[in-house]
Amino acid sequence: MSSTPPTSEGHGSFPESSAEGHAPAPGREPSASQIGISNAVFYALFVVMGGTYVVLIVGMLIADAAYMTEKTFDGITSEGRSLLSVISHNPISTALADKRIQHSIWLSLISCTMSAVISVMIAIPMGYLISRHDFRGKRLLDAVLDIPIVLPPLVIGLSLLILFQFPPFRWIARDVVYQVPSVVLAQFSVACAFAVRTMKATFDHINPRCEDVAITLGCSRAQAFGWVLLPEAERGILTAFTLAWARSLGEFGPLLIFSGATRMKTEVLSTSVFLEMNVGDIEAAVAVSFIMVMAAVVVLILTRMIGSNHHAIQ
Repeated sequence: MSSTPPTSEGHGSFPESSAEGHAPAPGREPSASQIGISNAVFYALFVVMGGTYVVLIVGMLIADAAYMTEKTFDGITSEGRSLLSVISHNPISTALADKRIQHSIWLSLISCTMSAVISVMIAIPMGYLISRHDFRGKRLLDAVLDIPIVLPPLVIGLSLLILFQFPPFRWIARDVVYQVPSVVLAQFSVACAFAVRTMKATFDHINPRCEDVAITLGCSRAQAFGWVLLPEAERGILTAFTLAWARSLGEFGPLLIFSGATRMKTEVLSTSVFLEMNVGDIEAAVAVSFIMVMAAVVVLILTRMIGSNHHAIQ
């Protein structure tokens, strides 16, 4: 008894499905005008959402400038001076002529520079270790370094004040707390965290192959780091310095708790604003604030000029 092989219509066959019979009908494609409208709405929403914050920042700066301009011309009108007297009689020039403000400016420049230098000195080895090596407790260390960024500034100042009540810090507390060194230490405690993040991002974007080749050719780890890696990280180091300097300039909470706000002693620009507001001199407070804004703008411009896109912290 012979068996008949299955045909294409038999039970054991594997029929081929027709592409035309089973393929879904293509949907209607959007026209070019519809795509253009959708894109326009998409970008318009983003511009409005982001532009709100930009308008807020620009508005604050314009308000400060308008306030000082109004007070300047009010003084000229009431005292009968000429328009040329605007150069010498305005809230900024008056603030700069005050010896207390001059002291706060010099102390701010010195303390911010020292804080930034120390921050970079700590950030370079710390950023290198975190970027190049895996070790036990790395994630914990990474989280600890973020604590000064997320903690309220007043808490940092209070923690520093409590720290110097215990040995060995208590032995030098009289020479540090509420003295000029406390200003540098308070600024450094916060600014260093930003410098470490910048240096870690810098080392992350430098190819380790060049360093490995130098070690293969006979260099020690220290020689490869100093001769190969550091020159490549030059822009990142400058960016870390400027960011640490700018962050130190704007520090207030830790300074108020740990250093105090003593005139001609531990007063810096940020505490000058606080002191002028306490005595009701709003014009001087706004003038000092505008000086800080100009300093911050200069620092940010320098950061953009010496930094590069892959060194920036997003």
